[in-house]
Amino acid sequence: MSKKVLDSERVRNDFTILNTRIGDHPLIYLDNAATTQKPHCVIDALKYYYEKQNANIHRGVHYLGERATEAYEQARDRIAMFLNAASAREIIFVRGATEAINLVAATFGRIQIHEGDEIVLTAMEHHANIVPWQLLAAKTGARIRVVPLNERGELRMDRFESLLNRRTKLVGVCHISNTLGTINPIAAIIEKAHTSGVPVLVDGAQSVPHMSIDVQALDCDFFVFSGHKVFGPTGIGVLYGKAAHLEAMPPYQGGGDMIEHVSFKTTTFKRPPERFEAGTPHIDGAIGLAVAVDYLQQVGLDAITAYKQELLQYAETILSQIKGLTLVGTARDKAAVISFILDGVHPHDIGTFIDKEGIAIRAGHHCTQPLMETLNLPGTARASFAFYNTKKEVDKLATALHKVYHFFH
Repeated sequence: MSKKVLDSERVRNDFTILNTRIGDHPLIYLDNAATTQKPHCVIDALKYYYEKQNANIHRGVHYLGERATEAYEQARDRIAMFLNAASAREIIFVRGATEAINLVAATFGRIQIHEGDEIVLTAMEHHANIVPWQLLAAKTGARIRVVPLNERGELRMDRFESLLNRRTKLVGVCHISNTLGTINPIAAIIEKAHTSGVPVLVDGAQSVPHMSIDVQALDCDFFVFSGHKVFGPTGIGVLYGKAAHLEAMPPYQGGGDMIEHVSFKTTTFKRPPERFEAGTPHIDGAIGLAVAVDYLQQVGLDAITAYKQELLQYAETILSQIKGLTLVGTARDKAAVISFILDGVHPHDIGTFIDKEGIAIRAGHHCTQPLMETLNLPGTARASFAFYNTKKEVDKLATALHKVYHFFH
């Protein structure tokens, strides 16, 4: 069977926003690590829901209530299949990866992590996978340990192993760095942690749009991602947790639909996933997210990965030829994210300058301030690619960066 080859020009037709013009220039959107654009099918699904299905879920016995509930729970089934979870009951809908990590910290952390215990994170973590654990550590008296990086922006696996001990109660690690593009050896990390009896939370916000994910094959204890980074709506995300963990975890929030029975004397709670979805959830967001992952599978995740790797190699070759430009993060296993600095030019000035030519990149610390301190940088400029980006857009980025350098020198 021949491998599916991605046609970027064809898939671009699925994204109306890419026809936008910024002044006299076509939009070149290279900020996909921050958020991705939405295909027609996702936008149409949201419109269809509000025109044909809109009702609250689970509690209604009328026609619309039953249709909305069916669509919402079908979305859970589709996400479970997408991640290859053992059961749809292992899928919790949340606002995003940030809330998912906070949920685990506030529930699993509450019962498992105590004074003197240790939480192992890495130097490349997003703030969303640092601050919740800091809050927990401050409350419990636990300690955070950090895995350092080598000069290429890769994890020091020897140091990781040395940090694991009888006090380690959790490892939290990003699958792909949103700043460096480094793809971490997640399977090896999980295997080594589990050998020491330590559960692992994987932040998959950057990996889900880049590669196929199989949570059972990875054997991770928790996996989180955000819908808006995977071509779905904002305000929706997923927490996958192994059933045994979820069953043992107390509620995260209280309110409607997560209860079995309420009285002023006592309240009993439903099993997961309902236990962790208090109140009216983001119904249309879940439906839209399911359509987004279906779209990804239709395009072909293997084809997406291959295309983005080709685009990354091309971009690194072209950008490395620009005078004064230094690539930040040169891991051997890397996703389509390029951070860079330009001699004598602040990253914000780079972003502002090339925005006038219709090119959207990110500039700053990328919510990884501890990483920037490690690199001794105030920030970087970052171009992050999706499967609708092209080599022509890379060429235009390079031309614009040449202009930036010469303007400031």
